[in-house]
Amino acid sequence: RICVITLAEAHPLLQSGKTIKNINYQISANCSRLQNKVSGKSKRTCLFIFQIQGAQFLTELAPLCRISSSDGEEYTIYSCIRGRLIEVNENILSNPALLQEKPSTEGYIAVVLPKFEESKSITQGLLTQKEYEEVLLKRRSSAS
Repeated sequence: RICVITLAEAHPLLQSGKTIKNINYQISANCSRLQNKVSGKSKRTCLFIFQIQGAQFLTELAPLCRISSSDGEEYTIYSCIRGRLIEVNENILSNPALLQEKPSTEGYIAVVLPKFEESKSITQGLLTQKEYEEVLLKRRSSAS
C-alpha cells in the first residue's frame, strides 16, 4: 500500500548519460521535504493500519525535489500521487549517482502513503511493465 517514487527508466537523466550535479529537496522558501517529520505506530488487525502524524500531505502535482545536471538542465520531480510523505531518501544527497545506478532500489526519491480509500483506484490505474514498454515504443516512433 505504500508507493516508492523513483525515476522512470525513460527519464532523460537515465537515458542521456548526463551527470547529476545536485539534488534539492527545498521546494520553496517555506517548504523543505527534508523537514518532513513522521511519527506514528501501526496496529495489527486484519489489515495493517498506520496512524501517521506530522507527515506532509502531497497532491499529484506536488514537487518532491529538483535535480540539476552538469549541463545546466534542471528537472522537477513530482509526487504523481496523493498521500502522506513518509520518507525522503537522504542518501541520494551525498551520492546522487544512486539515482542513475540503482534507480529502482537504493536510488529511490521518496516513499508516499496514499489514503487507504484511494489506494485501490490508484493501483487500478497503473500500467503493467508490458503496457509501459508499449507506451515508450509509441512515443519513440512518433518522435522519429
